[in-house]
Amino acid sequence: MASNINPNNVDTTYPIAGQDNDSQGFRDNFTNIKTNFTEAQSEIDDLQSKVVLKSALTGTSLDNDFDGAVMSSAKIQDFRETVVALGTTNGTLTLDHSAGHYYSVTLNGAGTVAFSNFPTSGTKGRVQLQVTISSVGHTLTLPSAVTQGLTGIQGQSSRVITFGSTGTYIFEFTTVDAGTTVHVAELTRPRNSLQNPIFLASSEDVADAGAINLEKAVSYFTTGAAETATLAAGSDGQIKMLCMVGDGGDMVVTVSNAGWKASGTGTITFNDIGDACTLVYSASKWFAVGANGVAFA
Repeated sequence: MASNINPNNVDTTYPIAGQDNDSQGFRDNFTNIKTNFTEAQSEIDDLQSKVVLKSALTGTSLDNDFDGAVMSSAKIQDFRETVVALGTTNGTLTLDHSAGHYYSVTLNGAGTVAFSNFPTSGTKGRVQLQVTISSVGHTLTLPSAVTQGLTGIQGQSSRVITFGSTGTYIFEFTTVDAGTTVHVAELTRPRNSLQNPIFLASSEDVADAGAINLEKAVSYFTTGAAETATLAAGSDGQIKMLCMVGDGGDMVVTVSNAGWKASGTGTITFNDIGDACTLVYSASKWFAVGANGVAFA
C-alpha cells in the first residue's frame, strides 16, 4: 500500500523571518504535523503486527506465524524442521502437525499413532515419525484414517505393525484432505511386496566374441554358428540374466570369477532355444541361482 504520510502539506517557508506572521499558518503546520505523526504511528503499528522479523521487537515476543499466507517465488537456503521428542513411552502417540513435522519416540510398550491439526483440505500435510523399538514385542498401531500405502509395509496387518528386529524405523504420513485419508510410507526398509510389475533395465543382443554389458540386466543370443562371449566380474549384489533366443550353433560364455569353480573362470554353454540362467554376483564371484538347459563347466 502507499503511505498516507504527506511531507508536502507542511509549509517549510513559514514563518517568514523579520515580519509578523498570521497565527493560522502556525496552526495549519501543527495540524498537518500531528496528522502525519498519527498516520505514521498507525502505519508503524500495522507493520509491527504483520512483518516477518529476524528477532523480537523490544517489549514483544517473536511470532512469525504466516497464518496460511502464501510465500511465493522464494529461494530458500539452510532451512530446518522442528523435532518433537516424545521420549520413552507407550500408548497414544499424538503427532500434532502444528507443533512440528518430525517426531521421535522410543517405545517401551505398544504404541498407537494419532494425528491432530493437519492443514485444511486442499493443502498437503506431512509428518514423520522416528520410532525406536527396544523389544520385538512392542507394536505400532496406525489409525483408521491411514488407508493408503499399507500394502507391502513390512510386518503390517490390519494397521498393526510388528517389528522383526529391534532398531530405529522412520515412517512418513501425508494427507491432502485434512487427515480424512492418510498415506503411509516407510523410509527405512523396502516394502516386502509390490503391486506393480517389476521391469529390469534394458536388454541387449550379444554379438559373437562380444563382451556382455554389465549395465544391462538381460543379455540374449541369436547364433548363426558356434559363437562365444565373455562376462566380466560384476558388483556385489548384481543380478544378470542370460538366454538363447535363436540357435544356429552353441554359445559358450566365459565367466570371470565363476562361483561354480574353485577359482578363476568358468563357462556356460547354451545349445538350444530357451536355454537360460540367472546369475548373482556375491563374495566376488558369479553364482547361478537359476538355470534351464545350460551346462556349467
